[in-house]
Amino acid sequence: MSWTFTANLSDFPASAEEWLRADLIRNTVPLTILARMRHEPRRDDVTLGWYTRDGEVHGVVLRTPPFPLVLGNIPADSAGELASVLRGHREPPGVNGPMESVLAFHAAWDRPESTRITHRLYHLESPTPPSPRGAARALGPAEEDLAVDWFAAFMAEAEPENADADHKDYVRSRIGRRELVFWEVDEEPVTMAGFSTPIEGMSRIGPVYTPPAHRRRGYGSAATWAVTEAAQAAGADRVLLFTDLANPTSNSIYQKLGYRPITDYLIVYYA
Repeated sequence: MSWTFTANLSDFPASAEEWLRADLIRNTVPLTILARMRHEPRRDDVTLGWYTRDGEVHGVVLRTPPFPLVLGNIPADSAGELASVLRGHREPPGVNGPMESVLAFHAAWDRPESTRITHRLYHLESPTPPSPRGAARALGPAEEDLAVDWFAAFMAEAEPENADADHKDYVRSRIGRRELVFWEVDEEPVTMAGFSTPIEGMSRIGPVYTPPAHRRRGYGSAATWAVTEAAQAAGADRVLLFTDLANPTSNSIYQKLGYRPITDYLIVYYA
C-alpha cells in the first residue's frame, strides 16, 4: 500500500483517472481540476497523487497552488500514510474533499487549523425554472477584466485565504471554453455564473456571484438556472453544485430550483 506523486500530468496513470470516473459525483472536484489542467499551460508546482493497494488504484489527490489539497473520495485508512508522505515537503495550506476523507486526513495531519468551511453537494433532480427579468449572455474576451474582478470578490467571500491569488489565467481559460455567463438586466451585467464542461455527462455549477448592489432580486437564481441549462445543452445529464452551509439563503435558493442534497464536504485551512 503506497502513495505515489508526480508534477507531470503525462505521468498520471490512466487507472487513477478511471478510479475518479467510477464515482463521477463524489469526485467532481478532482475530475474538473484534472480536465482544466489539460487545457491550461503546464505548471511544475502541481501535485498529482494516487494510492495503490494490491496493484490497484484506490485513491487520488490533486493540488494546484495556492489552493488546498483536493481529496477524491479516498479510503479513510489511506489518510494516515498520505499525511506522513506530505509532511516536511509538499505541505498544503489546507485540505478539501468529502467530509469523512478530510476528517481522517485532518486527524492524521495533527496541525492547528485556522478556518473550517462546510459545503453541501447538491444534484439537480426536480428542475423548477424561475421567471426572472433579464437574459443570459456568454462572456467574451472583452469582459475578462470584469470577470476577474468579480471572481476575486467571490473568492473573498467564499474562501478569503485565496482572495489575493492571481485568477486571470483561470478566468481566461473558462471564458475560452464558454463556461461563464452574465445575467443581464437592461444590458447591464448583474450576476456572473459558470458551469464545468461535462465529463461523461457530469457538470458542476460555479461560481455564482452577484455584487452586493444587485442582491435579493432573484438574479442569482436566474444565472444559476441559465448555466444549468447551458450545462445540459453541452451534454450534462448530472448537474451538481456546492453551497456553503453557513449561507442558508443560497441553500434555500438552489433547492427551489430543484437541487437536492447528496452529501457534505469540508475545507480545512491550517494556521
